[in-house]
Amino acid sequence: MKLSAGGAALLLLLLGRCCCTKPGRKVCQGMSNQLTLLGTRENHYENMVRMYSNCSVVLENLEITYTLEHQDLSFLQSIQEVGGYVLIAMNEAATIPLLNLRLIRGQNLYEGQFALLVMSNYNKNVSSATLNYTSGLRQLQLSSLTEILRGGVKMTHNPLLCNTETIQWWDILDKASKPSMLFKTDDFTRKCERCDPGCVNGSCWAAGPDHCQKFTKLQCAEQCNRRCRGPKPIDCCNVHCAAGCTGPRATDCLACRDFNDDGTCKDACPPLTLYNPKTHQVVNNPNAKFTFGATCVKACPHNYVVTGGSCVRTCTPGTYEVEENGVQRCRPCDGPCPKACDGVGVGSLINTMAVNASNIESFRNCTKINGDVSLIETSFTGDAHYKIPPMDPAKLEYFRTVKEITGFLLIQSWPENMTSLSVFENLEIIRGRTTRAQHSLAVVRARHLRWLGLRSLKEVSAGRVMLRENTELCYTHPDKWTRLFRSKDQTLSMRNNGPADLCEQQNRTCDTECTDEGCWGPGPTMCVSCRHFNRRGRCVAVCNLLQSEPREVEVDGSCVECHPECLPQTGTPTCRGPGPDLCSQCAHFQDGPHCVLRCPHGVLGDEDTLIWKYPDGSGQCQSCHQNCTQGCSGPGLSGCNGASSHSTLAAGVVGGLLIAVIVSLVIFVLLRRRRIRRKRTLRRLLQERELVEPLTPSGEAPNQALLRILKETEFKKIRVLGSGAFGTVYKGLWIPEGENVRIPVAIKVLREATSPKANKEILDEAYVMASVDHPHVCRLLGICLTSSVQLVTQLMQYGCLLDYVRHHREHVGAQWLLNWCVQIAKGMNYLEERHLVHRDLAARNVLVKTPNHVKITDFGLAKLLTADEKEYHADGGKVPIKWMALESILQWTYTHQSDVWSYGVTVWELMTFGSKPYDGIPASEIASVLERGERLPQPPVCTIDVYMIMVKCWMIDPSSRPRFRELIAEFSKMARDPSRYLVIQGDLPSPSDSRFYSRLLSSDDMEDVVDADEYLLPYKGLDNNDNRRCNATNGRPVRENSIALRYITDPTQNPLDREDCTGHEYMNQSMSETSRSSRLSDVLNPNYEDLSQGWGATSLPSSLGDPKSFTRVPEGPEYLNTAQNSLPLAAGDSLDNPDYQAGFLPQAAPPAVNNTALTANGLFLPAAENLEYLGFGAALHAPVR
Repeated sequence: MKLSAGGAALLLLLLGRCCCTKPGRKVCQGMSNQLTLLGTRENHYENMVRMYSNCSVVLENLEITYTLEHQDLSFLQSIQEVGGYVLIAMNEAATIPLLNLRLIRGQNLYEGQFALLVMSNYNKNVSSATLNYTSGLRQLQLSSLTEILRGGVKMTHNPLLCNTETIQWWDILDKASKPSMLFKTDDFTRKCERCDPGCVNGSCWAAGPDHCQKFTKLQCAEQCNRRCRGPKPIDCCNVHCAAGCTGPRATDCLACRDFNDDGTCKDACPPLTLYNPKTHQVVNNPNAKFTFGATCVKACPHNYVVTGGSCVRTCTPGTYEVEENGVQRCRPCDGPCPKACDGVGVGSLINTMAVNASNIESFRNCTKINGDVSLIETSFTGDAHYKIPPMDPAKLEYFRTVKEITGFLLIQSWPENMTSLSVFENLEIIRGRTTRAQHSLAVVRARHLRWLGLRSLKEVSAGRVMLRENTELCYTHPDKWTRLFRSKDQTLSMRNNGPADLCEQQNRTCDTECTDEGCWGPGPTMCVSCRHFNRRGRCVAVCNLLQSEPREVEVDGSCVECHPECLPQTGTPTCRGPGPDLCSQCAHFQDGPHCVLRCPHGVLGDEDTLIWKYPDGSGQCQSCHQNCTQGCSGPGLSGCNGASSHSTLAAGVVGGLLIAVIVSLVIFVLLRRRRIRRKRTLRRLLQERELVEPLTPSGEAPNQALLRILKETEFKKIRVLGSGAFGTVYKGLWIPEGENVRIPVAIKVLREATSPKANKEILDEAYVMASVDHPHVCRLLGICLTSSVQLVTQLMQYGCLLDYVRHHREHVGAQWLLNWCVQIAKGMNYLEERHLVHRDLAARNVLVKTPNHVKITDFGLAKLLTADEKEYHADGGKVPIKWMALESILQWTYTHQSDVWSYGVTVWELMTFGSKPYDGIPASEIASVLERGERLPQPPVCTIDVYMIMVKCWMIDPSSRPRFRELIAEFSKMARDPSRYLVIQGDLPSPSDSRFYSRLLSSDDMEDVVDADEYLLPYKGLDNNDNRRCNATNGRPVRENSIALRYITDPTQNPLDREDCTGHEYMNQSMSETSRSSRLSDVLNPNYEDLSQGWGATSLPSSLGDPKSFTRVPEGPEYLNTAQNSLPLAAGDSLDNPDYQAGFLPQAAPPAVNNTALTANGLFLPAAENLEYLGFGAALHAPVR
């Protein structure tokens, strides 16, 4: 039978009690303290001596820890078997003499892996600069150890230990079970004696012929199944043997693999019942035994429970513990089982150290606790490491209903405002099936505890009692504990409690009504036993026999109240006992021997007949005539009660029902008339076409955004850019009906089989995109309501900003990075002003229109707040955990300030040129990482000024984070002096001369196209004066680094409609429709430059200005996700940036990359397979919370 995690069993009869399976074999419990030091090292040593002295079998774990060099460990030599693990750690003793230990069962494993651990056994001289070990373990004398049934071996940090490297562990361990093996040797040079020459294979535990390793498996004959005592076939051990044998029989085993039945090894103990084949009946087995650990016993220990032939600590679910003939047994529950709660170390609290705020509620209304109750300092102060708050001392009242604890009760800390353990005043039994350092009741260091208050305690079944270091504790008379113990081995340990003379001076002594056995506290209610009489738990001198209320009678030394129907007597006893048949005289009537309040009236008797009686003149109840069916008031038929009273009752019932029906009809008529009146009023209002004023006006401005409903014939799909779970994105052209305009667009087509929820989500995204209008926010051009919903948006030929910075990290300069930060902040500030929470801001959701102009996109998760809403609470789904604020991860709360957090992560992505945030950390651990105060590291190119802005975005308190308008100001200031804030190797200290790049519209169908922004904002200012020309907004720039260029205003904030300037219907048309060769600088479009002329000393080759010089992009996936060998050839220039009008493209030699992504003239084709770029929700790839 395998043992539980808390240990195989308690001591056979109690803590320290032993059971002899064979003469001279003592069984002890063992420990489960691991590396916990119990008090001082001397106290710890004394506990080990008490536990293991003369012990042969350790049921739980053998823990040898914190020994000193001078301490005697010879008491360990008697140990032969260990049920759990063996832990030898933190020792300074030179030798561990486990000379007779043969078997380690490993039923409990340390760290879930190891059955034998030897680690950190040394004492180092910390004052020495070099390694100087003054003492430590030198010899591990496991000379008889031949088998470990389960688990592995761990030996680490034993610098002085010798000879263990010679051990053949596969003779001891079961190699087939693949046990864990961990060995770490120190570099420290030690002097070790060699193994004796007679040792087989040179394997030994220590020097000398007595410490050679004993082989019982590796040298066995092939016929042997497991162990042997020699190399011959006749030397094989019985299959039930463990650790070796002295002969071939099951009685010759050195240890039993399964169960030991009076010296014979078996695979099971004799069952309780047997089948008789002659009578075909199940009969009791006269030789039946119970399984207790690895031993078969005739009877279970008295503090254990018997169930199914086994000795257990707790009953299984569906059964409860009852006492039968002095034996605790598990019986099936008849209906709901009585409530028995899990204690510390059992069930739901198996990994809990003590009662605390996180588990105190589980003890409400418990009468029995299966396990332990431990109250330590962290119970009341809280545990910061596990984030457990302090426990409210008032909740200790939950223990007032507890009557039984099967384990131990440990009090190491107690609230200062509570001077006793009175919350346990109803506790009757402490069984001690598990103990703490051999104690089942321990109250230590509760220095303000004045008395115990355990007045109902009747039994401490096993284990010792310790009362120490309770400096204010009185009423500790030792005699009362003797009557609670059930074994001679149980003892009481008291030390440093309240001095007896001081307690007597303060009159803190037992009440005079208490006997010499003592008391649990002050007053007559705390006596262990009463000197005279006990009245409901209170000791009194006399009972109320002849006077005072209520009248009482003496029963076995207790004052018991007379029955309420007894008439109080004067001068004589009122009753002879507590029942109504023991009254001296009845207070009302007497029915036979019983005093009653009234005579029986219609009481059901034998054979289902009703009994009617009446009182006579003397108060005696007499039976009515047999023909009286409604009772009587006297003898004979004349005394029978008539039926007149019943007629009156029937009339009353009928009248009441009639009244109820009338009231119901009246209510029905009134309600019907009210409904008819409302219908007439509504009909009149509709007929008169009255306008009803809204009752709750919101005060918000109407959303006058334009949603264009496009025909499918108005746009043309050219190629697939990518596809995802909800649909496909195409590159295409929008040709408005009736107009000679071709606009490059991205067309998102929803799959036909998509769920209604997906249709709703894409329409919500269309609503959000149609409601925005800002240079740095991607807008919706229109929607086509075909069988598959289609969204038409602007085409961003450079893809997402994340891919852009990754592919061009060698050429991206400081001013590019800072300008992008400004533009993203402006776009987010616009969304905040429009009450839009993006919820998915990341570099992958920022698209590059030109290298100088970026736009925020992907509104699949965006939510529009009303004017009075400050936050949005999500209801689940896939979300980008690593970009989210802490409150969004933990509480699913999204605000504009949570977007600020995401903005900080986005800036970090840019400054690290596309690195993954929190790379290598699972999404499920991000919340705990953030709560510990960890944040993304400072990027190498960032100065502390830029990094501090990121840190401010990642503050726990949302109100402490900056607003987007503040971020605009900060990054705008930095963008005017980029080299001061970003340090990039090879970057120029100031923007270089701009270079113009052609549009990446590589297919023939993309020629002569009109940008979507220009089409949606046509120039409307006309002038009749043909002699005047508009000054081109994007004319030649002023001198580089000039004051005007450095502090030029944002052109997106200037109106384009000027009364003194003529224009055309579309902003990219030249001033003359017939002159196609006119200079583009004459066009009133701030997003286009004259490609025919250079700026400064450098200009592009003329071939780049020719759209035909672009090689046609191949259709299909080979176009997607390609690399680049130079800076992308942008159609825009420095003036295409709506925020800054200075060119800042770095001029650097392009690195050699994969040419498969390049066209014939070296143009780079941006990737479109990325679902984030394609406009699909980033939540498709976001980690799930």
